[in-house]
Amino acid sequence: MPTVGFFTSPACGLHEMGEEHPECPARLDAIQDQLLSSGMEYVLRFFDAPKATREQLERVHTPEHVESIFARAPSEGVEVLDEDTRMNPHTLDAALHAAGAAVEAVDKVIAGEIGSAFCSVRPPGHHAERDKAMGFCLFNNIAIAAAHAREQHGLERVAILDFDVHHGNGTEDFVAGREGYLLCSSFQSPYYPFSGTGELPDNVINTPLEAGAEGVALRELVENQWLPALRDFQPQMLFISAGFDGHIEDAMAQLRFREEDYQWVTEKLRDFADKHCDGRIVSALEGGYALSALGRSVVAHLKGLLGN
Repeated sequence: MPTVGFFTSPACGLHEMGEEHPECPARLDAIQDQLLSSGMEYVLRFFDAPKATREQLERVHTPEHVESIFARAPSEGVEVLDEDTRMNPHTLDAALHAAGAAVEAVDKVIAGEIGSAFCSVRPPGHHAERDKAMGFCLFNNIAIAAAHAREQHGLERVAILDFDVHHGNGTEDFVAGREGYLLCSSFQSPYYPFSGTGELPDNVINTPLEAGAEGVALRELVENQWLPALRDFQPQMLFISAGFDGHIEDAMAQLRFREEDYQWVTEKLRDFADKHCDGRIVSALEGGYALSALGRSVVAHLKGLLGN
């Protein structure tokens, strides 16, 4: 059975955006609790994430954006980036470790030290555009990882699969029309950030779902749209933006997925990766705000990565 690496950092638990904010440190605690209660910690390899470098960040983001985040990092109090996104004195460090986890996971997977990886990190990343922080996100962790695989390791084709309840506008901003990248994304629509439904280049496959959609709808779009696109593109590595806020228990939106749906999707992607990508997958946490459901869904996702 291939080993799955689990990448995180204590720094990610120190980023805080306010007492009532849904993107809170308790999210990572809930995942850790479920790892312990499920026994998953015995079958994973754990890694402490390093910080990403500016060079790694600037493969995706403009130097001006990166400099702005560094410059606005507060030494005390809170810096408001937008109505949803704030920085405390620990946020920059957390964001660098979150992106660094994804980069390090790529290195370990490509080196063959592990078969695949999950990055239990925050802040999340898929709303961060090339020159803009938004939607709880400062740097686009999964896009930075995919760019690292191409530019540092020389992979010619990489694919990003995003099943968060919100459209990954930041990932699309980077990938759209860019040679060597494919993005397949499911999300509730219409819903924040109210994007992803316009005319698109061939390398972006958006599959919006209506409020109330259940797991069967997700499974159908994976079978009928994502997998054919992957077979045509023939990526050498898969990257997953793993958002679990589509769970039926999550009040953030109105999709009705369950943890077995996330496991099924992950198994399908793992099967594809085993046949076409030497099993290489790096996944990074995006959304998921109902704490118990989040923990259970991550365990299901990890089971999907591990296989039977």
